[in-house]
Amino acid sequence: MKKLLTITVMVLMLLGLCACNKKPEETPTPEPAPAPAAFDPSAKSEGVMTYSEFAAANLGDEVVIEGFVQGAQSYWQGAKFYVADPDGAYFVYCDGKGEDINISEEDYAKIVASTDYKEGWKGICDGTKVQVKGVKAEWSGEVEVSEATVTILDSEKWVAEAEDVTALLGTDALIEKMNKKVKFSDMTVEASKDADGNDVAFLYNWDGSGEPGSDLYFNVSANGTTYNFVVESYLCYDGSDVYEAVEALNIGDKLDLEGFLYWYNGANPHITSITVK
Repeated sequence: MKKLLTITVMVLMLLGLCACNKKPEETPTPEPAPAPAAFDPSAKSEGVMTYSEFAAANLGDEVVIEGFVQGAQSYWQGAKFYVADPDGAYFVYCDGKGEDINISEEDYAKIVASTDYKEGWKGICDGTKVQVKGVKAEWSGEVEVSEATVTILDSEKWVAEAEDVTALLGTDALIEKMNKKVKFSDMTVEASKDADGNDVAFLYNWDGSGEPGSDLYFNVSANGTTYNFVVESYLCYDGSDVYEAVEALNIGDKLDLEGFLYWYNGANPHITSITVK
């Protein structure tokens, strides 16, 4: 009996040792979720033109583009947008028959939503991505997308850096930067002539016939050549920082400026920011 008890104890001890040495079943490690694709502001949806394809299209061709809204003019039965991607820029405009961009006022408000929003006028936008379908057109040298339908896309936002084009002023190469966000450095305010022939730093309207709230025109020079710039009131309203900065200019002031390189029978930059040095 004593011998049987001893054997039983030894068997139990061996079973215990086996149990202690048994490895737990391994739980399979789940496969990691694939990393989201990196945001690429140059990416286009199927059937959408690159900027190069848009540039190569003929006037009158139907076009489909995508880009990020950098600026917007006031909403009046539509709107006008300055749109860009990393490869180029576009001006999206009405069809010339009084029928502005096909976009609802509700969607327009989403694009321009900002604490700096006043009476429907907003200059700088924060890069909402849109798709635009329309026709490639030209008006007084300005290449644009007209007869346009604008759709807001679900995307991250993107804002272009202003490109310094001061060295291109007066050259044929400047037109290649049309509609881009640009900057001009070390410019000097030159005199304009008001209706009485007096030297002034700026004019309300191109000929001085306007009043506060009108477009502001002013002359600036670089390397001995004078150029005419404008603060478009539908882009930067009366009361905005840039509008008030122009109203405070003096002949001879030194400036750095930013804006969109609009074209009207030559370079006609729509200025959105001024720094007096």
